[in-house]
Amino acid sequence: MSGMKPLADSDPAVYMAAMAELARQRTQIELIASENVVSRAVLAAAGSVLTNKYAEGYPGARYYSGCKAVDDIENLAVQRCKRLFGADYANVQPHSGTQANMAIFFSVLEAGSKILAMDLAHGGHLSHGHPLNFSGRKYHIVTYGVEPDTELIDMDRVRDIALRERPQMIIAGASAYSRTLDFEAFADIAREVGAYLLADMAHIAGLVAAGVHPSPVPHADFVSSTTHKTLRGPRGGFILAKKEHAKAINRAVFPGIQGGPLMHVIAAKAVAFREALQPSFKEYARQVVANSKKLAAELAERGYRVVSGGTDNHQFSVDLRAKNLTGRDASNLLESVGITVNKNLIPFDDKPPQIASGLRLGTPAITARGMKEPEMEMIADLIDRVLSEPTAAKKHLMIRAEVAELCARFPLYKDIEVEK
Repeated sequence: MSGMKPLADSDPAVYMAAMAELARQRTQIELIASENVVSRAVLAAAGSVLTNKYAEGYPGARYYSGCKAVDDIENLAVQRCKRLFGADYANVQPHSGTQANMAIFFSVLEAGSKILAMDLAHGGHLSHGHPLNFSGRKYHIVTYGVEPDTELIDMDRVRDIALRERPQMIIAGASAYSRTLDFEAFADIAREVGAYLLADMAHIAGLVAAGVHPSPVPHADFVSSTTHKTLRGPRGGFILAKKEHAKAINRAVFPGIQGGPLMHVIAAKAVAFREALQPSFKEYARQVVANSKKLAAELAERGYRVVSGGTDNHQFSVDLRAKNLTGRDASNLLESVGITVNKNLIPFDDKPPQIASGLRLGTPAITARGMKEPEMEMIADLIDRVLSEPTAAKKHLMIRAEVAELCARFPLYKDIEVEK
C-alpha cells in the first residue's frame, strides 16, 4: 500500500499478505453483513503514530504522562458519539462489541444473574449466552426466539417469557435478524419485570445513526455496539448509557476488563463518527437498506426462500434446503468465484453451525463501493448461476471473470499502490 515501503523492505512476508488482501478486497464482491469498507481517513488514523501511546485511564485522569493529544482525541470521539446517537454518556474504549457487552454485564450484574436474550440458533450473538462464551459461562441465560410460522420475534411471547423467568437483564439485539427491532416494546417489558434493558445495536448502528432504523437510545438503560459494520469505522466497540450508569461503566471497562485503550483505533472511531454525522452518510445508509431489499427480492424471484420473507435492514438470510445445498457448500462455491458470504443457521435448523442450511448476506460493503439496485440484480444472477450448477467448473470460471469485471467498475482505494 502507499506508504508501506518500510514494511515491504523489513518484512516482505507480512507485506505480501497485506497486498494479497488488498487484491482480494478489490476483486471480490463482499456480502458478509458484518464487514464494510472504511474511508482513507479512517485507515490513516488507525495506522498513525497514536499506536505508540499508552493511555491507561480516562481523559484528565491517566496513569501515564504525555496524554494531552490523546485526551483531546478521546474527548472528540466521545462528544461526536454522543451527538451522533443523542446519548447522555459514551465510552469509546471497548476493543470490541463483545467487550462492550462484558463491561455492561459486569457493571450491574452479579455472576449467575439471569439474562433473557435471543436464541443464538434464531439469530442471537455469541456474547448473548453461547455456552463457551463468558456470557454463557458466567450468567444464567434464558432465551426468546422467532415464531415458526413467521420467523419474526413475537413481543407478546417475549413478555410471557420475561414474566415467567424474571430476568435481571433483557438483551434486544441480534447478529442475524433482518427485521426492525421494537426497542420501545422491549423497554416496556423490562420495566414490567424490573430488568435492565441492553440494546445491542452492533449490526444496525449505522442505520440508527442515519435515522433509517429506530434508535434504542431513548428506551434502553445500556446500548452496546461495534464501529465496523454499518457504521463504516475501524474494528472496535463503544457503549452508550444513561448518566447514572457512567461511573459503573467506566470502572467496568477500566480497570475492570481492559488495560490501556487503543488510541489509534479511538482516533479512527472519532473520524468515523464525524463521517457519520455528514448528510452523505444518511444517503449511504438509505442505499444500504435499498440494496438489501433489492437483493433479497431478486433472489426470491429466482426461487430462494428468504427467511421471514424479506428484510428491513442491511442483511437477510436465505434457506438453501430446497436447492439441496448446505450453507457450507454454497459459501465455498461462491467464494471460488469471488463472492464472499457466510454460512448461517436458519431458524429451527436441523444442521450444526459448521454446516448450516442457510447463507447470511449483507450490503454495507458493496454499497460503500457505490453499487446500487442495478448491481443487486446482477449479483443475484451471479449467485443463482453458481448455485444452480454447482459442478459446472467451466461456467464458474466465466462467472469469476464477470465478478472481477463488476468490481473493476467500482474501484476500491484507487490511490493505494503496491510498492515495487
